[in-house]
Amino acid sequence: MKGVDGRPVHGVILPFIIFTLIWGSTWIVIRDQLGTVAPQWSVTYRFVIAAAAMFAIAAWKGEPLTLGRQDWLAVGTIGVFQFCVNFNAVYVAEHFITSGLVATVFALLLIPNSLLAWVMLGQRPGGRFLACSAIAIAGIGLLFYQELLRDQASGTAVLAGIGFTLIGIMGASVSNVLQATEKVRHIPILTMLAWAMTVGAVADGALALTIAGQPTFEWTWSYLAGLVYLAVLASALCFSLYFPVVRKIGPGRAAYSSALVPIVAMALSTLFEGYDWTLLSASGAALAIGGMVLALMSRRQVAAPPPAD
Repeated sequence: MKGVDGRPVHGVILPFIIFTLIWGSTWIVIRDQLGTVAPQWSVTYRFVIAAAAMFAIAAWKGEPLTLGRQDWLAVGTIGVFQFCVNFNAVYVAEHFITSGLVATVFALLLIPNSLLAWVMLGQRPGGRFLACSAIAIAGIGLLFYQELLRDQASGTAVLAGIGFTLIGIMGASVSNVLQATEKVRHIPILTMLAWAMTVGAVADGALALTIAGQPTFEWTWSYLAGLVYLAVLASALCFSLYFPVVRKIGPGRAAYSSALVPIVAMALSTLFEGYDWTLLSASGAALAIGGMVLALMSRRQVAAPPPAD
């Protein structure tokens, strides 16, 4: 794999494979977290643990553990949008639609990213990018049309799943475009992530108290193992692997992970959630993923952030 200067870069392929496979599997793990514990509290527990793990990684790497006074507003905004709005919306969305469908829709994150980058950074998307994005959106439309045909009684649930997923996408998009601004780029990655996750955990806890009431917990091996997996591996480890890869090979090439993640997620959804493929749903998935790959190829300079999970 080559870097942003066109020269081969070593030590990229293995981290790329790791975070792509882990993020592809998180959607099905989240599904297992939706039981007796309110989703808002599951998100809170996840980022309390993830923030602690991220501080440990930052200390191990020798990065500073404090922020400058001028950095708090930007980091706090990232924490609220990325680790509160985004994740709470995704967890709720999986109450209504399968994890694989949520993951496939989330692959469209590049589209609002590019539009917000146009507004905030002056990076205007090209016509080919917009055309390819329209193909991907059409594919998502086919997937959900199939869901409506399969069980018209679940139409309200499907629409709710779409709505919460879109809220999650917008939360992640605001956060990730903000990370590309000069106000944030000077902050060490691990330091920024550690404090953003901390702010996110506090916001998650406040939201959970407001919506779900007193904390609840599920003392089962399945819930505990899933929580640790999501917090330590999918959050702390993967975010700390992803951003160094972006700096080595550029956001365009690293963004191919966002097109591969839903393939893993849909495969797991088929195995464990009994997702039933039809010609219509297969065509929709092919259009969605193919459109995203073509969009990425047509606009590599757009910073596509990591998936929500």
